[in-house]
Amino acid sequence: MSRETGTSSPITLLIVDDHPVVRDGLRGMFASAPGFTVLGEAASGEEAVERAAALDPDVILMDLRMPGGGGVAAIVHLTRTGARARILVLTTYDTDTDTIPAIEAGATGYLLKDAPREELFTAVRAAAEGRTVLSPAVASRLVSAVRTPRRERDEPLSAREREVLALVARGTSNREIARELFISEATVKTHLTHLYAKLGVNDRAAAVATAYERGILG
Repeated sequence: MSRETGTSSPITLLIVDDHPVVRDGLRGMFASAPGFTVLGEAASGEEAVERAAALDPDVILMDLRMPGGGGVAAIVHLTRTGARARILVLTTYDTDTDTIPAIEAGATGYLLKDAPREELFTAVRAAAEGRTVLSPAVASRLVSAVRTPRRERDEPLSAREREVLALVARGTSNREIARELFISEATVKTHLTHLYAKLGVNDRAAAVATAYERGILG
């Protein structure tokens, strides 16, 4: 739901990043600027989901690659559960395997961490109003991706690959997956390699996001 223009209430924020120094820097930056209130912080995607439910921020500044639950999986969950918050990705990574799954998962915008502070403030205001914000590098990548559609991958996942993927979506580690399925950790890695290839992704978060998008995970 978009914010009404002209309102004097500050934009409320949740900062999600696994580096305390980054979170402190962002908190200080927004504290020094009028019109923003930082409600809280989270250090992982899973914690972000919990904090978003408790704090109901207007905008979530979301890092992507974090231990204990990545950003894309968190975006998928927040989008599917109808969270009100707009999600603005703020990351160091601008590769296709990061940008495209994040946007497909439901992120409102995507900025790189080297963005000037005024650009970040403007992006947060735009995101709060429901407008899409993309850094130039990310925008050009998305245009290229649209002009060059990804190859259709029709090979279905095996039953075991689906089991592994479902456990990955729950944030289960390779070691825990091996224990639960009574297979070796090396076999888990082999299944992951195969399902990544079939889904056309390079990491766990992108696999989960793509699987939800295609209806493989319900």
